[in-house]
Amino acid sequence: MSKLRVQSFSISIDGYGAGPNQDLQNPLGVGGPELMEWLFHTRLWRTMHGQSDGDSETGVDNAMAEQGFAGIGAWILGRNMFGPVRGPWPDDSWKGWWGDEPPYHTPVFVLTQYPRAPLSMAGGTEFRFVTEGIHAALEQARAAAGGGDIRLGGGVAAVRQYLRAGLIDELHLAVRPVLLGSGEHLLNGIDLRALGYECAKCVAGERATHVFLRKRA
Repeated sequence: MSKLRVQSFSISIDGYGAGPNQDLQNPLGVGGPELMEWLFHTRLWRTMHGQSDGDSETGVDNAMAEQGFAGIGAWILGRNMFGPVRGPWPDDSWKGWWGDEPPYHTPVFVLTQYPRAPLSMAGGTEFRFVTEGIHAALEQARAAAGGGDIRLGGGVAAVRQYLRAGLIDELHLAVRPVLLGSGEHLLNGIDLRALGYECAKCVAGERATHVFLRKRA
């Protein structure tokens, strides 16, 4: 059966996966971009965003980022990860943060309380909006993944919901040596050991330490 994976999820050394006051100007919250500095320098990121790879890095961090896209047949995103719009959808104008061709290239299931028609984008990405909750989104993603794994892209609230339910098979945390002090804490109040998770591997990268957690069989 396909696995539900969280890959390359950046957190601060004090455990925050996003800074405070997330909005259109600060999609990762105030200070949030510091969490992503390890990724911004990789060849994968730069080529995905049409930037020159002349000064990009191809070391451990880049290998960890590339690993996160291997074997993925579908994605799940929380609504906050899809965009800053709150409440009922005012219209269909918001199509995500990524422009006309998002980086997913698979079906992407967006958790929301408000129905919206599927949204087809260039490059094979189709956003499908799921109002029935996390289990329904996972069931639909598995059906669409064609035997591939499902990547849970975030944000923090979505990852916490799936963790509490014990549905995540593997969790790759990119721990950045920065302190945010406030924002959205990833693991506060969640007993991973009691839920059956263990640390399978820890790898030092150029700008982050990569910690892999796995659910015991």
